Amino acid sequence: MPIIVNLDVMMAKRKMSLTELSERVGITMANLSILKTGKAKAVRLETLEAICRVLDCQPGDILEFVNE
Repeated sequence: MPIIVNLDVMMAKRKMSLTELSERVGITMANLSILKTGKAKAVRLETLEAICRVLDCQPGDILEFVNE
């Protein structure tokens, strides 16, 4: 898939665990894990906004397009 999810990279930079991010964003660890592993088919803008707010980053820091 040409969209790469770098959520784990941003979490590492912010020294934040999956559990902490899940609690602060308000989504389940299972759904966050699906997103983190790149298995998600879609992400709500509301969810992306909350993740960016908590991690203090831009959407482009989390999502990357790779032209294959």
